[in-house]
Amino acid sequence: MNRIVVADDDAGIARILVDRLRDAGHEVEVARDGVEALRLADGADLLLLDLQMPRMDGLTVLDSLRSLPGAPLVIVITAHGDMGKAVRAMRAGAYDFIAKPFDSATVLLVVQRALETRRLKAHVHSLRSELGRKHPWVRGTDPGMAKIADMVERVAPSNANVLLLGETGTGKEVIARALHLRSHRSDQPFVAVNCAVLKGELLESELFGHEKGAFTGADRSRAGRVETARGGTLFLDEIAEMPAPLQAKLLRLLQEKEYERLGSDRTLKADIRVVAATHRDLGQEIRAGHFREDLYYRLKVISIRIPPLRERAGDILQLAEWLLEQHAADAGRAPPVLAEEVRRAMLRYGWPGNVRELSNVIQRCVLLAGDTVSLCDLSEELVGGVFGDATPVASTEDLFELPYNEAVTAARRLIVQRALERSGGHQTRAAEQLGVTQPYLSRLAKQLGLRAEDNRAEP
Repeated sequence: MNRIVVADDDAGIARILVDRLRDAGHEVEVARDGVEALRLADGADLLLLDLQMPRMDGLTVLDSLRSLPGAPLVIVITAHGDMGKAVRAMRAGAYDFIAKPFDSATVLLVVQRALETRRLKAHVHSLRSELGRKHPWVRGTDPGMAKIADMVERVAPSNANVLLLGETGTGKEVIARALHLRSHRSDQPFVAVNCAVLKGELLESELFGHEKGAFTGADRSRAGRVETARGGTLFLDEIAEMPAPLQAKLLRLLQEKEYERLGSDRTLKADIRVVAATHRDLGQEIRAGHFREDLYYRLKVISIRIPPLRERAGDILQLAEWLLEQHAADAGRAPPVLAEEVRRAMLRYGWPGNVRELSNVIQRCVLLAGDTVSLCDLSEELVGGVFGDATPVASTEDLFELPYNEAVTAARRLIVQRALERSGGHQTRAAEQLGVTQPYLSRLAKQLGLRAEDNRAEP
């Protein structure tokens, strides 16, 4: 049930509006002057506001609502001969106006449109909040990401095609969704197609649809993703994988806004915005004859390069902490703490899989770790990638040439490595030499990026 406030000092008009709105299923309150209207507006969905009001006129009420969080949409009520004030009210933020005298059908239609607009705005806000919760691409302090966020805000309201460039896992689809949610198409579909998954006729059918019998297995007609995305955004991921014949059809779609289903000669119109993405160097693909240059320039009206995580080193730990909270919440547990050695390892790692890899690593830690995440909870690839490149030392004298943290790691690595060498790689005998248990030595070797056979039985 929507809460509506009718603010009019004319008791007869107020009664008519209240009766009609209540008959339509709305909860309605009445304000007899501007001050009361401003008080009741807090928490309302819609305010029907007469511009001629005692104590505070309608324009002043409208101006005061600017500072009210979650202010209702406003429909102003004005005399037929006072259109100047109605125009001023619209410029001040009113959604619409109703001129006296009015009929009930007109009022209900304007009210219905206003409430639908408010519902859509609330839905978009909810989607944006969900996007921000699940995808922290705009988080952090990196200047490059701040520029991307600014560009998204400026470009999103347009219909311009956008080309997203960046390595796998940097969040290209997340940014594509952000562009969609911040556009005037946000209440229409966002449809994603991965061009690397399907080939030939299957990809063409996926995009443009097909008629029955168009190819083997086409036992019925089917609409394509272009048709599904009507009025919204079509995201073409891995666009460089699209075969040349289909590139020509996509070029026509971008130029003429027209296409045909596979197996049909009937031309269909397309009202969509296209956002494409690739991890490849399209310049090289063009020179190699694999990608059309004219299509490239059609797609690249706006191009955005997303930096890899290794170029955002200052954001790694902030992202990790945020992801810990998200994955812990999904798992129904308190987020564990990252041990200092883990934090150092994360900063030294190259993150070839970018934010996607970081998210997977954090999810693993949440599922496997106790209250504290240690190096043992990290993947072998990460630990090996960090400590496999550790500064090698041949003797304890060399340790004094290193910074403290690197020296400590190098010393532990040297001790375990020599114990394993003396035991011929046998973990049990190496553990006995060091006075530790075999499981502990196994975990320690893994932490330090050392490989050793788990030979527990004597030969």
